[in-house]
Amino acid sequence: MPRRRYTVLIADRSTGVLRRVTISLRTAVAVVTTVLMMPVLIGLGAKWSARDEIGQLQATTAALQFENGNFRQTTGELTTQIQSLENVIDELGTRASIDPAQARAIQNLPAIVKSRAAGGGTQPNAAISDVLSTSLTSPEDTFGVLRTLLQSLENRLRYVRRDVERTEALAAATPSLWPVYGWLTGYFGGRADPFTGEPANHQGIDISTEKGSPVYATANGTVESAGPSGDYGNLITLKHDFGLTTRYGHLSRFNVKVGQTVSRGDVIGFVGSTGRSTGAHLHYEILANGKLINPLQLLTQQPAQR
Repeated sequence: MPRRRYTVLIADRSTGVLRRVTISLRTAVAVVTTVLMMPVLIGLGAKWSARDEIGQLQATTAALQFENGNFRQTTGELTTQIQSLENVIDELGTRASIDPAQARAIQNLPAIVKSRAAGGGTQPNAAISDVLSTSLTSPEDTFGVLRTLLQSLENRLRYVRRDVERTEALAAATPSLWPVYGWLTGYFGGRADPFTGEPANHQGIDISTEKGSPVYATANGTVESAGPSGDYGNLITLKHDFGLTTRYGHLSRFNVKVGQTVSRGDVIGFVGSTGRSTGAHLHYEILANGKLINPLQLLTQQPAQR
């Protein structure tokens, strides 16, 4: 069967020239189909391109969500670390505040005692300026610098805590409390012997008061001895930290036992006139590293009212 062919006449109105174009049915159908399919093909291409872009956007969104999740987690960890450091700083600030009278007593301690309390070691001196000068080109760099700074601060706070604890221990061991209520009748150093009138060296101070008045521990410590001791009569010796020792003589009776731990202000005995004594009073001594010192340079606090 012969193929059908179609002739298309194209006339030029200005010249009257006719042009004939003969095409087969198949070609005509193909041309028409192509013309009709073009919008569809363009639409499908646009759809496929949009789908690809959407996929890329979805992948980018997922990556950003994951990255943001990591940033939120890191930020939360840093926030918790900062809050913890703030709590430590507040705590150390509170603990570092000691009674002004007690601080004066600590300042009057012999240098050897204060050097024992100072201990050894130095604080780490991290080059914070070097850390801050690090180039920050990404959030990870910023978080890294923050972690380094916080770690440096934590290390410094460890040493601050150590110093605060040593100061607390030194304050607790410093015999700054008056051991009894009364009036001062004997001073540290040279004086006339109350029995012979001859020049003598007084190793402590005498505080006169009523017999049976309570005698207080002047600092935290341990009872090293409690018993009769010749001229001192009934004597209590307390051992404190950092080489400090206190003695309480001429007691009428004891309120502690050897080995017992006492705190500043605890009643350890009662005033008497035992031993070589002319009347009811307390003989009180302080030794630093085995050497007698004047108690008056440390007694800056009154005992609590009875």
